[in-house]
Amino acid sequence: MAMKITRRGALFGASGLAFAAAACSSGPRRPEPEPQTGPFRHGVASGEPDQTSVVLWTAITDDSGGEYVFQVAEDEAFERIVFEERETRNYVTTNAISTFKTIATGLQPGTRYFYRMVFNGIASPVGRTGTLPAGPVERFNMAVCSCSNYPAGYFNAYRELANTPDLDLVLHLGDYIYEYPADGYASEDAERLGRVVDPVTELLTYGDYARRHALYKTDQDLQAAHAAAPWFIARDDHEVANDAWATGAENHNEGEGEWSDRVSDALRAFHDWNPTREPDDLIGGLRVVEIGDLATLALTESRLLARDEPLDFSTFPVDGDADPDDPANREAVAEWLRTEVGAEDRQLLGADQIAEIASAFAASDKPWQLLGGQVVMGKVIAPDMIEALPGWLKFIVERRDALAWGYLQRSQYEIPYNLDAWDGYNAERERLYAAVRATGQQMITFAGDSHNFWANQLIDDDGRRVGFEFGTTSISSPSPFERIPAPGISFSRILEEANEGVIRHNDRDKGFTRITLTPDAMDVDFVTVSTIKQRGYTAGSDSRWRVTRGENGLEIDTA
Repeated sequence: MAMKITRRGALFGASGLAFAAAACSSGPRRPEPEPQTGPFRHGVASGEPDQTSVVLWTAITDDSGGEYVFQVAEDEAFERIVFEERETRNYVTTNAISTFKTIATGLQPGTRYFYRMVFNGIASPVGRTGTLPAGPVERFNMAVCSCSNYPAGYFNAYRELANTPDLDLVLHLGDYIYEYPADGYASEDAERLGRVVDPVTELLTYGDYARRHALYKTDQDLQAAHAAAPWFIARDDHEVANDAWATGAENHNEGEGEWSDRVSDALRAFHDWNPTREPDDLIGGLRVVEIGDLATLALTESRLLARDEPLDFSTFPVDGDADPDDPANREAVAEWLRTEVGAEDRQLLGADQIAEIASAFAASDKPWQLLGGQVVMGKVIAPDMIEALPGWLKFIVERRDALAWGYLQRSQYEIPYNLDAWDGYNAERERLYAAVRATGQQMITFAGDSHNFWANQLIDDDGRRVGFEFGTTSISSPSPFERIPAPGISFSRILEEANEGVIRHNDRDKGFTRITLTPDAMDVDFVTVSTIKQRGYTAGSDSRWRVTRGENGLEIDTA
């Protein structure tokens, strides 16, 4: 039975402890996957379906040429084959691994199929795929995921995603791989877990990126997720470099070559190793996906086309030890927010994509208008952590973590939670909101990147609701809150209390988001896994939500 949302009360205590217990629990162990042998060691994948076709992908590990055949069938035994493509190559590649990709055409709308590749008489694992519906749709099931960091832990969330029954589509919102070296981000447990990355250096060239993609594709849990349903992959920054923008990145430094060369190499490897339709310029732009008469889904490119350099706090105008109650300090921060963070010309998507989104939504007479982005769109102000946290915790943070302590001090000034997200591009966010309002529609947005679960109201600067947002947590990347040891304290509850637009926030759990669309409702489940540090896990649910249409537009309840 649905329940109306109410604001939470207590900031500490049971809620925080419950998250800690969920994150530490261990489920029944399952056998450790055995690496594939033979020519198909990287599994199979399908992606970017339309109403009559879908992209098929695999890789072959072999030092000889021969005949390969892609097959699509109505049945798992491949007795009713509906597509077959046959080719002979005299050789594969000199390094004995070659990727193969084709577009299976002539398929029926809204139909599920099985596919495989046969190389010199050896059949690959069988995958499930399907086309998008063209007409009436009663139900459509999606999984939304992001941020899969190989050295951080096992991909148990991918395994649970693969176990989702009746899955029609997977939407990956970016950070499919990470570009860091073996001793980089989230690598503390990599050696113990047997998840040291290849190559061990930072990724800079095509060969580097291709080897990292190849490593990821050997993961049995990721292979299972790819084989379960077709995928759309919307890139974020780590497919190239951390905190990327149109002309550079935080993690692209002097001596690492031309940025344009790095982007080209990274995206060439991305397309070679994934079931994607390749744009002429490799980067691409907005993609519009029509799901029968049920939904219009617009997938953005938010890094390499138009984004201005993300802001950081290097220009923050007040020292950490300054008095936050001093009106002069308050005004200095307010001016910084107006002139730098709120600058009118700052872009994340650019005018062209916003116009394309508005055009797609205006033409959509369907129940649902969906936007798949990368970073959190909802307005989130950092809570005043100095006021909210107990003295003992502030004492520990101040002495052990200068970066976190600086953030806590700045939080006294009602600053944006994350300047790399839409809060660092507020003027363009307002332009996007205005464009959506002009269509007469409200939208549901999906976000990744933050490594947290979010249920947000999308509210413009005039207090008008534009829609709702569901942010998915990471597959394995750590939350920024994990670095602060705070048993019994829920940063999520503190953040919710400070932000009217934040309905739900989970700063700890790993997992993915399960979406069920029907003409009358959207059901959302924040699926969790109890651990990523061992292969045995227990699946759970952080929370469930239902979005429906009321007299005043979209409404949200717990489900």
